[in-house]
Amino acid sequence: MNVYLIWLEWPEKCFRTSPEALAVLRGLVPKGSRIVRAKTEAGFLRELPKATHVVTWSFRKEWFAKAPKLRLLATPAAGRELVPTEGPKGVAIHFGGFHGEAMAESVLAMMLAWCRGVVWSERLGHWPKIALSERCYRLAGTKAVILGYGRIGRTIGARLEALGVEVKGIRRGNAGELGDAAKTADWLVCVLPSDTGTTDIVDAKLLKRLPKRCVIVNVGRGNAIDEVALADALKNGRIAGALLDVWKREPLPKDSPLGRDDVPNLLRMPHAAAFHMQYVADAFRELASEGLLK
Repeated sequence: MNVYLIWLEWPEKCFRTSPEALAVLRGLVPKGSRIVRAKTEAGFLRELPKATHVVTWSFRKEWFAKAPKLRLLATPAAGRELVPTEGPKGVAIHFGGFHGEAMAESVLAMMLAWCRGVVWSERLGHWPKIALSERCYRLAGTKAVILGYGRIGRTIGARLEALGVEVKGIRRGNAGELGDAAKTADWLVCVLPSDTGTTDIVDAKLLKRLPKRCVIVNVGRGNAIDEVALADALKNGRIAGALLDVWKREPLPKDSPLGRDDVPNLLRMPHAAAFHMQYVADAFRELASEGLLK
């Protein structure tokens, strides 16, 4: 009998197991299977020896020894920070890859809010019609360089192309093209993980290559951007702006170079690009679609 051990407790409600998500899971697993929801680490470890399938936010390497029946260790997260990337023989490791649709919508929302004036309307004061007219432009016809052109990056790219944006994807295989691509970018969209040597890839040197009209969007991981260099570029008008969802330290501290109130043309989001209330159910559906719940 398959035993599905689910430990998805998190402060944000959309990242927690709900009765609705469990109902979705019941419809995806073989008949006669057992589903166990753990609400604490102690409860999770108590049930772990019986589990054949585990879905969790975090898992320690030493816990494999407590799970002799385990065949699948899965996390909804795309990041590799909290779950081992390799396990014992016979244990499949899965990281979520379903985030692209929601994250693409968040990227589009931020970009449209910027170029269509939504970001500026309140900042410019009461009835800012004349001042706002100088800041609005069409998204269609602009060029986006997507740094991190994996599964999520390609989904974002497809949505942008559908709205008339020219997209250039940068991944490990063509990383050498980043410098030249940056010279004509209206948008630099970062969708990089944190575990592949990406720290400060957006540094002072790259920022100097970007046109003054360029806006940086980051929905990957905060380590990718040199925050001191970006704050300096914004303050000195070397780029147009930054729309950031992730940070080197989270929650974003006020003493961060980008946490200060005097940094202009910066839109701050609290690592929320993938938020939606079907998040956990979608994680279960992805596992089923890849044949991992058998």
